[in-house]
Amino acid sequence: MYDRETRERALALVEQGRSLNSVSKETGISRYAIRSWQTRIEPISRTTQCPRCEPVPRLPESAKQYAYLLGLYLGDGCLSRQPHRGGYALRIACADAWPGLIGACRQAVKDVRPMNSVCVIQRQGCVMVTSYSHHWPCLFPQHGPGKKHERPIVLEAWQQRIVDAHPWEFLRGLIHSDGCRITNWTTRMVGGERKRYEYPRYFFTNKSDDIRRLFSDTLTRVGVEWTVLARGSDPFNISVARKGSVALMDQHIGPKY
Repeated sequence: MYDRETRERALALVEQGRSLNSVSKETGISRYAIRSWQTRIEPISRTTQCPRCEPVPRLPESAKQYAYLLGLYLGDGCLSRQPHRGGYALRIACADAWPGLIGACRQAVKDVRPMNSVCVIQRQGCVMVTSYSHHWPCLFPQHGPGKKHERPIVLEAWQQRIVDAHPWEFLRGLIHSDGCRITNWTTRMVGGERKRYEYPRYFFTNKSDDIRRLFSDTLTRVGVEWTVLARGSDPFNISVARKGSVALMDQHIGPKY
């Protein structure tokens, strides 16, 4: 007997367009078993227990983790319809270089939808943290056709309340997806001699004006000073470089791990 996560991973590989034969060779599971799961596996998504679908909608489970997951989704996440299974797949790309981030992402998905399984699908240089549910669009109403930077991205009132209550978790999710902490350097004249000077800096890069605005508005709300750095004529980069603001970011976010 194979556990649920093993079955989900095998089916997820098939969904990528892989043949049953190649998936069987990679996983060691027979083609017959995989084929039978495609038609007989119990639904991955539950049609009940959605906080937003109740007669009186309520906030998702673990609002703090939801704020973090919302940041990850806006940066490197997507929802895709699963016609042969029903429901939607939430996929969040996480680089292999940051195993701690992958673990934090998996835990956040599990905390927000504890009744749904979470699996990791390996891609070149990254993994896709994946979970299936009919209700992901209820939790991420920003879902829609096309790329995020080509359509409006606006938080609903209940989402904004969560971000207001947990701003650092939201910022952490955005930094973990489309941001970084780096060490910059410059030179200064000290006693008539030019010396190298290094300093830490945070960057956030996203093509969506709306997502960058959500990031910068939240920075302002928690007292972090920021500036916009244009790439050519495109203001895709938000920088945090002032010493006090970097220290505040280090206290609540820190580098990826």
